[in-house]
Amino acid sequence: MPPELGTGAAKGVVRRLAGLSSVDLTAAFRPRGAVVQVSDGVARVVGLTGVGYEHLVDFDSGSRGMIFDLDRNHTDVVLLSDVDRVRVGDGCSVGSEQLPSLRVSNEILGRIVDPLGNPRDDRPAPSGEKRTLFWAAPSLTERAPVDRPLLTGVMVIDAAIPIGRGQRQLLIGDRNTGKTALALDLVAAQRDSGVLCVYVAIGQPISRILGIHESLRVVGALARTVVVAADAFDAPGLQYLAPYAGQTIAEFFRNQGRDVLVVFDDLTKHADAYRELALLLGRPPGREAYPGDIFHIHAELLERAAAFSAEAGGGSITALPIVETTDSDISAYIPTNLISITDGQLYLDTLRFERNQRPAVDIGRSVSRIGGAAQLPVMRNAAKNVRIDMARFESLEALTRVGLDVDPRTQQTVQRGRILRELLRQPRLTVRTVAQQVLALTAVAEGWLDGRSAPDAARILWSAADRASVEASEVMRALDVGETPPQDWSNRLHAVVERALASTP
Repeated sequence: MPPELGTGAAKGVVRRLAGLSSVDLTAAFRPRGAVVQVSDGVARVVGLTGVGYEHLVDFDSGSRGMIFDLDRNHTDVVLLSDVDRVRVGDGCSVGSEQLPSLRVSNEILGRIVDPLGNPRDDRPAPSGEKRTLFWAAPSLTERAPVDRPLLTGVMVIDAAIPIGRGQRQLLIGDRNTGKTALALDLVAAQRDSGVLCVYVAIGQPISRILGIHESLRVVGALARTVVVAADAFDAPGLQYLAPYAGQTIAEFFRNQGRDVLVVFDDLTKHADAYRELALLLGRPPGREAYPGDIFHIHAELLERAAAFSAEAGGGSITALPIVETTDSDISAYIPTNLISITDGQLYLDTLRFERNQRPAVDIGRSVSRIGGAAQLPVMRNAAKNVRIDMARFESLEALTRVGLDVDPRTQQTVQRGRILRELLRQPRLTVRTVAQQVLALTAVAEGWLDGRSAPDAARILWSAADRASVEASEVMRALDVGETPPQDWSNRLHAVVERALASTP
């Protein structure tokens, strides 16, 4: 036997072979491809075999993409990160993570992350369970009726267009009518309600996203909120994934039996990002150049929001998608799609906004298909005629403006309508409790404020609400939690309002 094959050499060979058992050779067997074309956030790759739709692709340059089109001769990949680093001739392979995912845990609360879970707030990446972004909507057997209120603290919503936990309520209006401001008010109102929030910013300027983050921090709502940001400079593929990331985070908390509010700001930009990707991939355009499956995309996304039954673990996801209209045209393609998908809409009117009637919610054009089923009984009784009273008031006010003589009853209706309109005007980031709203609605309906101008009546009423929290505290506490107040509760609150009126010249 040659000396090099002696016992010592043989043992060395065995040791080297044993060391190879810890080497991961799976990367060598992954499908490999090469980039043959790159344009506007989309790369065309040849050579990838055995891959699937929406699988992730890792490029040798360190960039990452998602397979978005499969053809016999090539694969089209939507770039998600480091778009400028991908060049023709670069190699790529299917990543170890097959589908887009992010890590979710309680640590993600208070953070800004991108749709893949990467931090956007100069803090370490949140850890936790890895969850893919694409999930099927819950089945009918897992769902429960929407019958619990999501109190927003915004009187015009809680009284006239109530929202329930598990509902999908569209927020619609022209540019610069206060849609984002109203959505932030709704998020801020949940800071003491036990409802967690996910705010998804799609295609927004980074300065606006930072402003949203700062507003939530100032009002104390950030610790219970996650901000998912795909800003205007991000690739369209990342903007496309943003709402799915928000839903995935919400589902993680929903599976713990918790209630979650998700705001999509806004789905118009999400549709634009999807249209851009579809056109770059050569898919046939349809109405307004959107691909034919845009309805399916949004329906599939919003169907994941629902209330779960107790047998399925409880919890709920309430979706608040935002959509922008042009010249108040709600018959455009994307608005009509979303109106048909959701359970109602809050319509923000440009003229109301310009007249400083803010939030500029048009009660006549807004609707909640859940309605009173999700209202507390005390609120339902106090607000049962709000929509009718406001519609009658607005039609009668138009007559008084042209100088027509009206009878005293009509004058009273107009005066009470003006007082109610003034009470529905609400400053930013203020929360009206259930008791305050019931007091205001009852005071108008019963005529406690008759004879006062609208601004004076509103000032006196909110002053009386503060006094009632001390002088009739048990009544206000009962109203706030939806319990039946003492029998004489209306008389006691009336007495508080009378004392406030007497002390005000």
